[in-house]
Amino acid sequence: MTHDWLDSDAGPVVRPYAMTGGRVAPSDGDFDLVAFVVATVPDLPIGPQLQPEHHAIVAAAWEPISVVELASQLDLSIGVVRVFLGDLRSAGLISLYEPPAATQPHDVDVLKAVVNGLRAL
Repeated sequence: MTHDWLDSDAGPVVRPYAMTGGRVAPSDGDFDLVAFVVATVPDLPIGPQLQPEHHAIVAAAWEPISVVELASQLDLSIGVVRVFLGDLRSAGLISLYEPPAATQPHDVDVLKAVVNGLRAL
């Protein structure tokens, strides 16, 4: 299957900002790279507000997949994937599960111990 927007030598012809309508950040916050994405519906309804990339994300996230794996699998930049994930989460079409370590602040005592250990080397 060939696509008009893909040049095998140059790569995708469509720029990332064109895919997201000029948006560079998700509408409802940022996503950790190791957060797991899970689709909440098996198939997306066809609509003018959903792009083929939205459908591809939901299809790939039927089983839990991390944000970075999703970007790699779909051959999209992390920024574009985050914007699309924001769209899908706002519509209630995906759930996002962040690992506990990503949501908790770092322990200052542990960081100080690491710095002191590095200085001792």
